[in-house]
Amino acid sequence: MRMLINVPETIVADALRGMAAAHPDLTVDVENRVIVRRDAPVSGKVGLVSGGGSGHEPLHGGFVGRGMLTAACPGEVFTSPVPDQMVRAAAAVDSGAGVLFVVKNYTGDVLNFDMAAELAEEEDIRIAKVVVNDDVAVTDSLYTAGRRGTGATLFVEKLAGAAAEEGEPLERVAEIAKRVNEHSRSFGVALSACTTPAKGSPTFDLPPGQLELGVGIHGEPGRERRAMMTSREIADYAVDAILDDRRPTGPVLVLVNGMGATPLLELYGFNAEVQRVLAQRGVVVARTLVGNYVTSLDMAGCSVTLCQIDEELLRLWDAPVQTAALRWGC
Repeated sequence: MRMLINVPETIVADALRGMAAAHPDLTVDVENRVIVRRDAPVSGKVGLVSGGGSGHEPLHGGFVGRGMLTAACPGEVFTSPVPDQMVRAAAAVDSGAGVLFVVKNYTGDVLNFDMAAELAEEEDIRIAKVVVNDDVAVTDSLYTAGRRGTGATLFVEKLAGAAAEEGEPLERVAEIAKRVNEHSRSFGVALSACTTPAKGSPTFDLPPGQLELGVGIHGEPGRERRAMMTSREIADYAVDAILDDRRPTGPVLVLVNGMGATPLLELYGFNAEVQRVLAQRGVVVARTLVGNYVTSLDMAGCSVTLCQIDEELLRLWDAPVQTAALRWGC
């Protein structure tokens, strides 16, 4: 096992200590595993809290800051955070305007955020929740009842975060988050398996010369395995899988996302093919984001997410954001 770590047992705590040192605009509680925007709670502002298993960085901690999340709760690698973390985060960011929980659709995350919502409401914190379930590849996977939550999580956190920054009330921020999720679809491809620190070996067997179409961000199986395909062929397959599920009737945001071990050189080349397919299919692209944002440790591969937008959502996308992993307009 070749990893830049001390021991698997401390990998999350070590990463949080490093994050605290690198980003003084964040308050990082290493012991209780909560990352909070330093100026929280912001008077009159809805708080946004998300979280999930570590190993998907920069999701979610890298998206805490102005114009996006107010707090994040990292669990152990590929393991949901616990309700106590979520309640601490909600209490830390609640200004009296309420808190929105952004939850990827994985069974552990959904159950723990539901429990946290009940506990937070007992402390007089108003809670709303959106469950992100954008992955069109499969339904009812190893971790999920229904569709998995993947790349659309970034869109939900950015657009709802911008609305909260503008002072929108909790009901309105939640409505925008749900609208973004409903209008988003994703599809992922693995070129190699990922390796968790605790296991020290690939999480699944992907023979040389093959790829997994429709893989999940924890290495869950997808639709099928095939012999290695070109970037052009993968783009055709992934985009058509999304459009077969939901064809946009307006312009879209595009996320071309790396799974953690895919170089930007390859991702930008893949984006060229994605843009080609969308143009051929008559889909208008408003904005594009390329990079490693919703990852799976050291997995090689990519995912595509499309979100149909209107003028309001485009304005919220362009609004200033200042986080560790995403920033513009500040």
